[in-house]
Amino acid sequence: MASPKLKLVEHKPTPLQSLIGDYLAHQRGRGLSPRSIKQAVDVVERQFLPWSVKEGVTAPDQLSQRVLDRFGAHLLEDRTTPSGKPLARETVRTYLRTLGQFLRWAQFEDAVAAKVKLQTPARQRRLLETLSREEIQHMEDVVSAERDKLMIRLLADTGIRLGELLGLRSTDLAEQGRERYIKVKGKGSRERLVPVAPALFLRLRRYAQRGRPAQARSERIFLTNRRSAKTGDYEAVSARAVQDVVGYAAQVAGIQRSVHPHLFRHSYATWALRKGMNPLQLQRILGHADLTMISGVYSHLTPSDSYTALMDLLRADD
Repeated sequence: MASPKLKLVEHKPTPLQSLIGDYLAHQRGRGLSPRSIKQAVDVVERQFLPWSVKEGVTAPDQLSQRVLDRFGAHLLEDRTTPSGKPLARETVRTYLRTLGQFLRWAQFEDAVAAKVKLQTPARQRRLLETLSREEIQHMEDVVSAERDKLMIRLLADTGIRLGELLGLRSTDLAEQGRERYIKVKGKGSRERLVPVAPALFLRLRRYAQRGRPAQARSERIFLTNRRSAKTGDYEAVSARAVQDVVGYAAQVAGIQRSVHPHLFRHSYATWALRKGMNPLQLQRILGHADLTMISGVYSHLTPSDSYTALMDLLRADD
């Protein structure tokens, strides 16, 4: 007797699932960075889509204002970290901004009603800690290797991100007349020129030419001190290694609070604004897409900072 044939059951994707698949394909087709793609997949496909299924939402036209509001409340009240803690408010804001990009694309495609809008929770105001210029100088002084001194000084005097520091190559040192720059590749693979003081530029060029291991094949400026056991070559310094250098320097310098590489970026922006730098110029130096981060993150500047900036402008006009 012949055994009955097994019938394969095909699971047809729901209209909402198909729309999300089309959106992610659109994002990949734009050539976005792997990090941006991963963020979109994590939020839209792995979080919002399963939640929608549980809520009985399977079609784009079901994405009403009430549904979106319930998802925002779900992130704030129900979602937790692996350690069991509620999601940080800034994390929820990031998730909803990412979902908002999908929503605007779907509205452009006429798949979702134009009137619905994601509501993001208010930003949690915190006092932003920064490093003083004296503390930064002390940190540079207590480390002995020129590589480590340069990493600290570049983070402090340019405001570049840690990943941008680690990606620097000898060919990224740029001169335009008397002006000195480093070319960095920021988020979204966007390149920009960041101004550097001439003395620091000379130190960096000297190190790139004569300070790195002579046998190194990598073009990266900041390399390990020993060859890799796997490749037999000098590898690019890791983010963890920079964190260790910064942590050690802060401890020896007697700084009694947590110091990490990104703190230098906040410190640079605060210092630049207090010195009267135009926020639009600062936005371009830092590589922000707009002024949102400048106006939101650096609200810790006091009224006296604004007064001092105004007096400097008045004196310059006399």
